[in-house]
Amino acid sequence: MELRQLHCFVAVAEELHFGRAAERLLLGQPAVSQQIRRLERELKVELFDRSPRYVRLTRAGELFLPAARQVLTAEQAAKAAVAGLAAPGLATPGVLRLGTITGLGERLDRILDAYQRHAPAVRVELHSLPVGERLDRLADGHLDAAFVRGAVPDRSPALRFLPVDPEPLLVALPARHPLADRSEIGLADLAALPLRLTERRNHPALVDLVLAACRDAGFDPVPGPASSTLQDTLAAIGTGPPMWTVVYAANARMMQIPRVVFRPVRSPGLALPTALALRPRVPPPPLVLAACRAGETAPTCDDRQS
Repeated sequence: MELRQLHCFVAVAEELHFGRAAERLLLGQPAVSQQIRRLERELKVELFDRSPRYVRLTRAGELFLPAARQVLTAEQAAKAAVAGLAAPGLATPGVLRLGTITGLGERLDRILDAYQRHAPAVRVELHSLPVGERLDRLADGHLDAAFVRGAVPDRSPALRFLPVDPEPLLVALPARHPLADRSEIGLADLAALPLRLTERRNHPALVDLVLAACRDAGFDPVPGPASSTLQDTLAAIGTGPPMWTVVYAANARMMQIPRVVFRPVRSPGLALPTALALRPRVPPPPLVLAACRAGETAPTCDDRQS
């Protein structure tokens, strides 16, 4: 008897439908049927009464169901018992509390997938917080790890930071503007257009990066209206007078806005440094490896004190 057979049996018993059970288990229906048949052959009884119109538990199936559920419950308990060994450094065994940032997009999905491969018994809780609160909660043990962008705030000298791939930024500008026909944009070409950014207090790392890049390109950008939400900013760019902003590449890939185009910045490009913050003297959870390997290119995982 195998655990996968019990998983299939319990799913069919609860759904009373092989197709729905297969969808729930992310398996093909033939695979589920095969596992049930193998289990029935081993037990030497029929567990289901099958007909073209319905699926019902037999008397043997009704008696077997509570025992099968107990085995699966024991399986979960066994995984939870060693979750702390699989993921050292977690304040709460079996739970990873991760501070996140906007714009990670599909990268966050890859990180979480990689983490689940390292520690399948660990449940991940995502906490989206302002950077100051995010680092405070990490320092006092309410988070196990946290992503941060840009220069590390002075208020967190005790934390350590593992660099991960920088976050590429794209220029967003009106689709009707002549620059929209170019495959990439030189920042100097935007000197005459107002720049619409969030207020610096909301995202100092992003604002400082963009303004410094513009100055390196030989101009101080014309200030446009302060941004509120990204959706409102892009709507204004698409319908109002010509202006521009920057958007995380991961966000841009998920957007389809006919009146706005997203273009990369001409080499050396524009990217915001990103790091995974951890508490010192605590073994890093396996997410460190996942984060360092989740990018399209393998980043340098250089553990440094900051």
